[in-house]
Amino acid sequence: MKNNYQLALNGGKKLITKKFKRFNTYDTKEKDAANKVIKSGILSQYIAAPGNFFDGGTYVKKFEKKIEKYFKVKKAILVNSWTSGLIAAIGALDVEPGDEIITAPWTMCATATAILHWNCIPIFADIESDTFCIDPQSVEKLITKKTKAILSVDIAGQSADMISLRKIAKKYNIKIISDSAQAPGSIYHKKYTGTISDIGGFSLNYHKHIHTGEGGILVTNNLKLARRMSLIRNHAEAGILRNDKLNNMIGFNFRLGEIEASMGIEQLKKLKSIVKSRQQVANKINKELKKLSGLTIPKVRDMCTHVYYVYQMKIDENKTGVSRDLIHKALVAEGIEYLGTKFSNLHLMPLYQNKLAYGSKGFPWNLNKSKNKVSYKKGICPVAENLHDKTYIGFQMCQFEMSKKETELFINAFKKVWKNLDELKYKKKI
Repeated sequence: MKNNYQLALNGGKKLITKKFKRFNTYDTKEKDAANKVIKSGILSQYIAAPGNFFDGGTYVKKFEKKIEKYFKVKKAILVNSWTSGLIAAIGALDVEPGDEIITAPWTMCATATAILHWNCIPIFADIESDTFCIDPQSVEKLITKKTKAILSVDIAGQSADMISLRKIAKKYNIKIISDSAQAPGSIYHKKYTGTISDIGGFSLNYHKHIHTGEGGILVTNNLKLARRMSLIRNHAEAGILRNDKLNNMIGFNFRLGEIEASMGIEQLKKLKSIVKSRQQVANKINKELKKLSGLTIPKVRDMCTHVYYVYQMKIDENKTGVSRDLIHKALVAEGIEYLGTKFSNLHLMPLYQNKLAYGSKGFPWNLNKSKNKVSYKKGICPVAENLHDKTYIGFQMCQFEMSKKETELFINAFKKVWKNLDELKYKKKI
């Protein structure tokens, strides 16, 4: 087969002929907010020294207060990206080189590289096969004397099993950070996802539910951790003059500007309606796709909600008679964009596999000679690996508005492929 379009069924005519409208939550309110800041001439008010502006300017502080009220937390801290947020969160835990932090492989690379940033060692736990979130049973098996924290990931739009993770954290006296980048506004047992751990937070980059172009939000109910994250955000050394007890407090310029903060204030007002709209679309898709044999739709955890950043599914080849990869090609041929079969297995990235990248001594933190017995070989996360290799298929709902017509086209493309699985089997042979 020369290209995917040969897999368009029923005579090669693809079902979706026009690109779906891109997701966009911006209107005149954000424009007016940004213009107001520009006219003021004050685009940032941070000063890396003690004083009223160590923690930012008018709009940064106002946005943080709005976030605290919305998510019902004691402290919110804005940063210039969620990657910055993860680095600040880990640094706030008073980590030391060689400390271990357990996280999931099924996430964006920054989750783990934020751990490496502090010369700590990422330990990859497997994920649950139905929610794709970190598996608490796998986590507990990996606890050692060097374990400092669990970096949980609320992947695709819903929370990890926080009840189980908190029991583990309490048992071993370790902290939990929630990477809730993809799940703002989702609910876990009557609380917002990301607010139940020691530190949580969300991404504000352009294709998230709400955004400021780039940016991140840290939330916590621990004022000591909040203070340390604030220091890390703004060069840290400025705090010495306040007689703060500093330890491992390398600081950075992780500061969000006044323009972004002003737009974020307007975006936050829209979060509930955006989440509701995304859930309504997903509910329509769920109703129809659950009828297709061999296709598993997203599972939503009991007493929780899902905000569907990605619509994650599984394909059972034993029931379809056709491989995941071939079905994917057929769906793409029908015109579905942003439909993927691969997702991160971070432990198999070259960073953790290729010693040549760092010379004969291996990793920068000299893992080969350390007392940490860590393996990144294939097989340590069998659930995540099997999903990646054979069964996973995911649609990036975050990229599109998903009108009623577009939702129907999406559903009908799946129905068409399933109706013609026999034809697809035949195409595989030629």
